[in-house]
Amino acid sequence: MPGFQTITPATLMRRVGAADTPVIVDLRIPEDIAANARIIPGAIMHDYTDFPGLLNRLQGKASVAVCHGGRKISHGIAAQLRDAGLPSEVLEGGMVAWSDAGLPAVPLAAIPPLQHGATLWVTRHRPKVDRIACPWLIRRFVDADATFMFVPPSEVMDVAERFGATPFDVADVPLSHIGADCTFDAMIRTFGLSHPALDRLALVVRAADTDNHKTAPQAAGLLAFSVGLSRLHKDDTAQLNAAIPLYDALYRWARDGHEETHNTAEKVQP
Repeated sequence: MPGFQTITPATLMRRVGAADTPVIVDLRIPEDIAANARIIPGAIMHDYTDFPGLLNRLQGKASVAVCHGGRKISHGIAAQLRDAGLPSEVLEGGMVAWSDAGLPAVPLAAIPPLQHGATLWVTRHRPKVDRIACPWLIRRFVDADATFMFVPPSEVMDVAERFGATPFDVADVPLSHIGADCTFDAMIRTFGLSHPALDRLALVVRAADTDNHKTAPQAAGLLAFSVGLSRLHKDDTAQLNAAIPLYDALYRWARDGHEETHNTAEKVQP
């Protein structure tokens, strides 16, 4: 049973990726980061000695403090945050317990360099499935503040070079289609995010993006919504923002509701 004002790794994993996930703050010292250069999906890194800077970054949001073993650093920061009026919990056992539980962890080396405080990405304009699913994945599991640029296909690589952005879902880049897999699959592998719920969602995204609906019947619905959103929105960023709740719902289905069925005929009595 978790201690007072602590959260277990398993419970935190259920909150990762949700729209209302607390800010996960990795407070480890450089030596501990060097020994385990991975981070909890969606977490931010912050120097525990800079408390005013952390308050500024949190902007009043609830948080979970993470250090190496879940002891003095995380408990100290969480206590200060609560004193400042911000809800804060401590990850029980810290990053050691998270790793021991075999939960997903993002390699720090895989996260692109920040541009003005956030990762910057570029892909082809007029997205449908993969180029919407991938930004959702990044914002929910890699960088909540990530910025996306949708440009003509011929301009993607030049824009990437000029602005220091990471290109995806175009030819000859690491984050793109490989064989039968789509870019969403490549991102899950690159960022170490494989987990039953995300793997289940990836199957649907892949089936919708490659027109192989037999492998996942939900893919037909995803494609229909994706095409509909692309028709509703001429602006690609507006389309992405409108689609985020759709993928939030699909993720909750993949995590908690994939076994549920609905048969009206069984419920309606003559």
